[in-house]
Amino acid sequence: MIEPSAIVLLPPLLAILLALISRQVYLSLAAGIWMGYTLLANGSTLSGLANAIDGVIAVLQSPGDARVIVFTLVIGGLIATLEASGGVRGFVSWLEARRWVNNAKRSQWLAWGTGLIIFIESNITVLVAGTVSRPLFDRYKVSREKLAYLIDSTSAPICILIPLNAWGAFNLGLLNGVGVDHPLSVFLWAIPLNFYAISAVLMSLAVVVFDWNIGPMKTAEARAARGEHLSPGATPMMDDQLLNQTLSTGIRPRALNMILPIAVLVAAMPLGLWITGDGDLLKGSGSTSVLWAVLLAVATAWFLQLLQRQLSLTQLTDIFLKGAGGIVPLAIILLLALALGDVSQLLKTGEYVAGLLGDTVAPSLLLPLLFIIAAVIAFSVGSSWGTFAIMIPIAVPVAQALGLPVAPFVAAVLSGGIFGDHASPISDTTVVSSMAAATDHIDHVRTQLPYALLAGLISLLAFGVVGMTL
Repeated sequence: MIEPSAIVLLPPLLAILLALISRQVYLSLAAGIWMGYTLLANGSTLSGLANAIDGVIAVLQSPGDARVIVFTLVIGGLIATLEASGGVRGFVSWLEARRWVNNAKRSQWLAWGTGLIIFIESNITVLVAGTVSRPLFDRYKVSREKLAYLIDSTSAPICILIPLNAWGAFNLGLLNGVGVDHPLSVFLWAIPLNFYAISAVLMSLAVVVFDWNIGPMKTAEARAARGEHLSPGATPMMDDQLLNQTLSTGIRPRALNMILPIAVLVAAMPLGLWITGDGDLLKGSGSTSVLWAVLLAVATAWFLQLLQRQLSLTQLTDIFLKGAGGIVPLAIILLLALALGDVSQLLKTGEYVAGLLGDTVAPSLLLPLLFIIAAVIAFSVGSSWGTFAIMIPIAVPVAQALGLPVAPFVAAVLSGGIFGDHASPISDTTVVSSMAAATDHIDHVRTQLPYALLAGLISLLAFGVVGMTL
């Protein structure tokens, strides 16, 4: 064990710098882990490498960490099952059959509302919302750029406010990994302090209600009013395989196949918390509850398919495994993030940073500083999850060592990560939003940026106010 000094900053700093330069979150986290264990091995790189491998494997020895990683994989299987069963397509048809969207304003309400309802995973949110709303936006002459903005602003910002999806499980795992006693309670207290996510959602709501168009969005709306879907020279980001998936022969789209599993998912989460907490929701196990909930949702989806005789057990198993395989990259990020948190704890990085910040940075400036740093990282690497993985193991120990409440520090990191991700042109959610809306990617980034910057400024000021009350 080495004494806390400036050298203990090397692992997280290496992870941050490599992520900024290479934009490879996986390799950056792995390098930070290796550096940390090398320091613990008194500079022996070979011993450090061996210990780093053992450290990553050791993450799975924690039941809570293992449950969160399994949940991440299962949620991928659930998403694939909902798509293959015709649930998503059936939900779209159900909305269209009622024909309540009959003007430009209601088409925007549909896009915004769908983002609130489909909160399982950010990319499925934008794909469903874009698929449902794009034809209506074109019909009623609303710009595709506005569609991309609305679905982007109700994807990650909504997902981060919900503890019972992959985003919640990921961050609960991070909090558990850095030694937070009641990670779900801390996450819940951080939700009302997640100023950027809340600002982004409310700002997109204002755009719908007041038809608020600023900067490039105003130009895009004027063009769409003339019946022009794309700007001159634009290249739409559309992938027919993603946006117009063809169902297998014999699969009848049914809204029930999507609505019922999601309803079970939502209902099972608080039930699991109540059971694992012996009647106290806040004392329940978040990792256990989300795993139970998603497994019950998968079981419900499978039961419906077997009852309807649309898909066999073999087909359901194949679909589930393909879906789980598609989300393996997220599980790897989580595994590496937990390992980096473990080695940072061994190095007492948080304690050192706490002492450093306590001597050089006023407590009132800590939250705005964390927000800015997280935003810069997320914007540069295009990954809010990678940002959370790097920053939470730093922010939480700082709060604990200074004797300050953890929730505001977590909220500052989450807000900054979402802000940077929302504004970044290389974010996967930003790219998929452009694809789902079938608009030019750069046009989407340009029209969204003024709103993102305004919400970011509001959030920065809000964290400054909260920081003065600590």
